[in-house]
Amino acid sequence: MRVLFADAFYWIALLNPKDENYQRVKAFNSTLAQTRLVTTDEVLTEFLNFYSSYNSQMRKNAVERIDDILNNTMVHVIPQKRESLMAGISLYKQRLDKGYSLTDCISMITMRQLEINEVLTHDKHFKQEGFIILFE
Repeated sequence: MRVLFADAFYWIALLNPKDENYQRVKAFNSTLAQTRLVTTDEVLTEFLNFYSSYNSQMRKNAVERIDDILNNTMVHVIPQKRESLMAGISLYKQRLDKGYSLTDCISMITMRQLEINEVLTHDKHFKQEGFIILFE
């Protein structure tokens, strides 16, 4: 079974029909029937943070999407732990010349640990670290 890492970009675009990447992400999503997705608590936090300034309906939709993700047997959400935070901070320190967010660093560490090479994102930082981004 194919396993992909789902970055906040993916969840954000998939929720909002007005997002410039919505159609492309939605079309790609329809091909993922037998694909297991992996994401992290930190990515879900980033997703909710993104929608925090939107209206109450969109915020409600975002919370409902989180519930769907957490209850979906094809999505594995890696829980937040002190160890993942510290590993992410370590990578962040090593890449001070890059614009990586801490969430991206934690995601990259998680992907390496789980041997996941493909990521549902357009974020070129993942490509810089040797991962395959699926939305170039």
